[in-house]
Amino acid sequence: MSEQTATITFKDRVKDIAQDFGLPRLIITGFLVLLLVVSPFVGADLPTQISNIINRFSWNGILVLAMVPMVHSGCGLNFGLPLGIISGLLGATLSIELGFTGTMSFFMAALLATPFALVFGSVYGWLLNKIKGGEMMIATYVGFSSVSLMCMMWLLLPYHSPNMVWGMAGKGLRTTISLEGYYTQALAKILQINIGNLSIPTGALLFFALLAFLMWAFLHTKTGTAMTAVGSNPEFARSAGINVNKIRLISVVMSTWLAAIGILVYEQGFGFIQLYMAPFYMALPAVSAILIGGASVNKASIMNVIIGTILFQGIVTMTPTVMNNMIHLDMSEVIRIIVSNGMILYALTRKTEGTK
Repeated sequence: MSEQTATITFKDRVKDIAQDFGLPRLIITGFLVLLLVVSPFVGADLPTQISNIINRFSWNGILVLAMVPMVHSGCGLNFGLPLGIISGLLGATLSIELGFTGTMSFFMAALLATPFALVFGSVYGWLLNKIKGGEMMIATYVGFSSVSLMCMMWLLLPYHSPNMVWGMAGKGLRTTISLEGYYTQALAKILQINIGNLSIPTGALLFFALLAFLMWAFLHTKTGTAMTAVGSNPEFARSAGINVNKIRLISVVMSTWLAAIGILVYEQGFGFIQLYMAPFYMALPAVSAILIGGASVNKASIMNVIIGTILFQGIVTMTPTVMNNMIHLDMSEVIRIIVSNGMILYALTRKTEGTK
């Protein structure tokens, strides 16, 4: 009888763990594990694929982390992420314009991006406070319109660095700017681990871990607790003496600043700055990742960020590689678009589903 009781208890425990993790995430995790298992049998190098997943996690993790403050404050998912990305792009281009090179150019880019993120985030937060209840819709238009506005500004702003401006015209920034000699791999090379074809960007992962820890610590401070209270029940928070608009504004500024830093980390891993329409859809993968990780429109955790980013980037990275090797046709970009957009569509249907 005791063995039967133990078996039932074990089954119940496994069932509870599965329910807590969520059936959708279990299916996606199983599919990712299947792709990893199959990859050596179709001719894909497994260590290389694992390296790709880890690298893409290090590039995108902070952009996904930027969702957390606004979710906690009740402002919803930050579809206005391009506004923060633009702040980071301004910092990056100014760093190069001012002549900073090497790793120093990364930290100067982050420093120069900060005032833009604070200003843009403050205006963005003020706007969201004016239209409570429709934040995500307005955020989408803010993100799209800011990218369109900057398409003109990248041509008009007085940059002169020959590494950035169009050669013939001598003015207006190029669509893609190489970071060779500047901050390409600035974080990834710090304490980098190389074992055969397996490469781990330790510095970039530690930088993400630092920001994730600071976010976790902030959410346990008095202001962070107030932010969670505002997101859970704004009327109760207001009756408790919390300035709801101020807390919401702080969350938006934090999210915008994290997006600015996130795009710089993405660029140092990618090796290029991409301007004009490049930031247009960058909010969608970040939103999808945190939703797949188990967050909802009013609840998110650091673990949601980590799980969601690994699952999203893992599927997007592995599926084209495995499929190409199976069918022996170069359709990687087509498959990547189908899979990434499919993951985004699926994630948006999960927006009201949160972890327990």
